[in-house]
Parts: sequence; C-alpha cells; structure tokens
Amino acid sequence: MPELPEVETVARGLRAALPGRRIVRVRLGKTDFIDNPGAMEQQLPGSRIQGVRRHGKFLVVDLESRGERSQDSSLLIHLGMTGQLVVSAPEAPVAPHTHVFLALDDGREVRYTDARRFGSMRMVSTGEREAALGELGLDALEATQDEFMQQLRGRRARIKALLLDQRVLRGMGNIYTDESLWRARIHPMRLGATLQGEELRRLHRAVRKVLTQAIEMRGSSISDYVDAEGQPGGFQRRHRVYQREGKKCVRCGTAIQRVIVAGRSSYFCRRCQPAPRGRRRSKKGATSSAPTNRTPRSIAPR
Repeated sequence: MPELPEVETVARGLRAALPGRRIVRVRLGKTDFIDNPGAMEQQLPGSRIQGVRRHGKFLVVDLESRGERSQDSSLLIHLGMTGQLVVSAPEAPVAPHTHVFLALDDGREVRYTDARRFGSMRMVSTGEREAALGELGLDALEATQDEFMQQLRGRRARIKALLLDQRVLRGMGNIYTDESLWRARIHPMRLGATLQGEELRRLHRAVRKVLTQAIEMRGSSISDYVDAEGQPGGFQRRHRVYQREGKKCVRCGTAIQRVIVAGRSSYFCRRCQPAPRGRRRSKKGATSSAPTNRTPRSIAPR
C-alpha cells in the first residue's frame, strides 16, 4: 500500500502539473470505489484546480468551482493498495484497470488506475473536508520531537501498532515502520510505555530520516506503485529489513526474522533489536511470552 513517501511523491508531481488547469470533462469506468460518482460527474467539469497536497495517506485536490453560486470543494483520493494517479497525453496507451479520466484544458488527462479497487474517491465541500478526512493524528513527517514523544509515551500497545495507527501518527505504514524501528534498534513488539526518552528521540530521528530519504528517492516500488509521471520509485533498494526474511542484517550479519505484530508481517533483526524482556509463567509453570498482540483499532484505509 502506498505510504507517506509514495503519496507525497505523487502529490508533488501533481502539484507541479495541475494547479491552474481546468477540468473540462470526466469519464468514469467502474465506480464501486467512488462515493457518489454522480457528484464527480456534475461538479468536476468546469472546476479549476487550485492546489494538490497530501494529508496523511490522502491526496487532497482543492478545486475552485464554476458559477457564482458554486461552492469550492475538494476531491479526496486514497490510493488503497494498487491505486495509481498519472498525468498522461490523451494518445498514450490506456493501462488496464483505468477507471477515471479527467480531461484538462491543455489537452492532457489525469488517469486513475486501480487493479484491486481498494482505493477511494470522494467529492466534499470545503466545510466538510476535515470531517471527511477523519480524526487523524500528527503527520509523521512534520511532528516535532516533543510532539512525537508525547504521542507515544506511556501507551500500553506495541510500538509497531502505535506507529501504524493513523489516529496516533498519520502516514506511516508497514514498510517505513519496520525500516524506522530497525534504524532505531527497537523491537516491533516493545510496548510504547517501556520506551525511554532517548529511545523515543532515536525513533523520531529514524522516522524523519527514513521518510525524508524515501521521498528523495521517489518512494518504494514493491509491486504497483508509480509516481505521477508513471515512473517507479527507488527506495526499495535501500530497504534494510522489509521483506528481507532470512537475509543477513547489513549492520551485524544476523539473519532477518519475521513476526506478526498488529496483524502485519514485521521484519527485524533479533540482535540489533532485542526482544522485550517481559515474560510470564503459565498456570502449569511453563514460561511464555508476556505480550499479547492486542492493538488499537486503526482507521480503515478507505
């Protein structure tokens, strides 16, 4: 699933190409991922694109509507697992599973392609926008050290689950959570409440560094992700643990392992990221791992 660096890369590409352009025509294919496709067909033609930005994992396209009584609005887009948003020449070959075509006044098209259709699109008025985006936490890239520590300190949940919870930090996903925890030398099953001040500061630095480097390399292309020009990212070449089970840790040479945390595969180095010490005795006296995999309910990606 595209995470903060991928969505930010797409937003920057669209921001370089779209502001000031007017949408002249809308053509839709399958619409089961669109909330009220009729609203898109009625409101988008004639509207002018004011700007494109990222909010967590959402793309927000701000629109100036036509007509004196028209209300300014926004198109909210979530790329889901396989969504792609590309600016194309009208004569360019149409990729399979392309479901949305937005014709622009300069002759180009914005095309949305989504093989699995787990993404979402929704038209909202300016006043409804914040409510539609939901109760999301601090932006993982923009949070200061103090804000970051305040969000995580004292929480009785796995640190992996906390970083994935969009109500805590918006924008993080499986790839960059695993990569950040490896760089910070923190095991994904550690409880937030057990992390000391220096560990949280180290994790904040790791998150910022990983996200910044990933954006510089235009994201990670694991399967379907491409930027707004249809080009893959390059940060997958810098992955140190994600999907590297059995391969040697580049820092210490220990084999990378995988464990399920928060319902997600989590990759880590058992030497660089020591496991939590807490253990408990069962009724029969056998020793078993203390933490259970209970996680806070996360906002659905749609």
